[in-house]
Amino acid sequence: MLLYGISPFVLSVNHVFALIFLACLLTVVKLLIVRRKGVKTMERFPGPPAHWLFGHVKEFRQDGHDLEKIVKWMELYQFAFPLWFGPSLAVLNIHHPSYAKTILTTTEPKDDYAYKFFIPWLGDGLLVSTGQKWFRHRRLLTPGFHYDVLKPYVKLISDSTKVMLDKWEVHSRSEESFELFKHVSLMTLDSIMKCAFSCNSNCQTDSGTNPYIQAVFDLCHLVNLRFRVFPYHSKAIFHLSPHGYRFRKAASIAHNHTAEVIRKRKEVLKMEEEQGIVKNRRYLDFLDILLSARDEHQQGLSDEDIRAEVDTFMFEGHDTTASGISWIFYNLACNPEHQEKCRQEIQQALDGKDTLEWEDLNKIPYTTMCIKESLRLHPPVPGISRKLTKPLTFFDGRTVPEGCTIGVSIYGIHMNSTVWENPYKFDPLRFLPENAANRSPHAFVPFSAGPRFVTRSV
Repeated sequence: MLLYGISPFVLSVNHVFALIFLACLLTVVKLLIVRRKGVKTMERFPGPPAHWLFGHVKEFRQDGHDLEKIVKWMELYQFAFPLWFGPSLAVLNIHHPSYAKTILTTTEPKDDYAYKFFIPWLGDGLLVSTGQKWFRHRRLLTPGFHYDVLKPYVKLISDSTKVMLDKWEVHSRSEESFELFKHVSLMTLDSIMKCAFSCNSNCQTDSGTNPYIQAVFDLCHLVNLRFRVFPYHSKAIFHLSPHGYRFRKAASIAHNHTAEVIRKRKEVLKMEEEQGIVKNRRYLDFLDILLSARDEHQQGLSDEDIRAEVDTFMFEGHDTTASGISWIFYNLACNPEHQEKCRQEIQQALDGKDTLEWEDLNKIPYTTMCIKESLRLHPPVPGISRKLTKPLTFFDGRTVPEGCTIGVSIYGIHMNSTVWENPYKFDPLRFLPENAANRSPHAFVPFSAGPRFVTRSV
């Protein structure tokens, strides 16, 4: 039947097109409102020119020089400047200790946009959780990082390091080069498996046969890839992509492995309790700490919470650590005079022993300064972000409103020439007590600072 000469099919199609047009119009209006709000938020902070649609996205070419672009802009805009990611997302990028202090000494939560890519793998662990849940988990986990708990880990890490050095001994007999980071990453993962699960994974010698080890490597790579590929910031696009499929598959393997380890450990603990068995262990692993943690109401963590914290511990403990160690090796190789001083200092501290022990760590101050200088030049995490829940005023009187996203450029702070003389030079003596005395404690923040300072970092 025709209505005024127009078929129901045509009317239906027109209706659909009208709805699509209306949805597009509402989306554009919403983006314009958000952009206008962002522009107003950043009006007191001049910054590099941004494209109206892409913002500064096209400036970051993923060619290994993106951080240097940040440093170049730092020289033009003192303390902070806005970065636009698309037409509506603006981030105030901070690169000075005085500004960093203002935000890092607050309890403002991490920015959910930057950290949401971790959630499908890490769940609601310490890395991404906020509010009362973060405070509760932090309070429950902190005793597990007491020095008395950490001391036995030195032996475990030494054992894993020896396996890596034995492999390097074999490589040294040939003239072929090899990828150092992969070896270091396997070593840190081997160490973390021992510290987290009391598990001898043998991943350094059998890395290709353990599906869990491969899953962790894949997840680290895919999270990093998603950060760098801007279309993958869309949940739908990433979900439909081959990389999204690989991510879900790897996350499933990791989650199932962690859940099975937790289940078996709980069964063992239950059996020991029922039979009155007191098992003397050489050390408490991270899983022991999580299972025994209790708050003031004698409430522990759920299995889901424990899994999230174990997965977080595995990621943060191995990936960033491997990056930091690899850069230390690189910087010492580029500066052989400092490398030789470290070698002599460590040999003296060993005093005929095969490995350093906990008590020896305070006998290597020059090596410690070299480690800090490497972390200054190449921080494993170049930046962090916070989302304001209330207005924030900086020391110079400029204010940003509630809802603003603050990016703290750790690399930018460490490369700030107004803070560090000749910042690109590898100079461990910067960290001599007399040289560091008048420097802001927020000038060196490789592990962040304030309430969210990384637990038991250097």
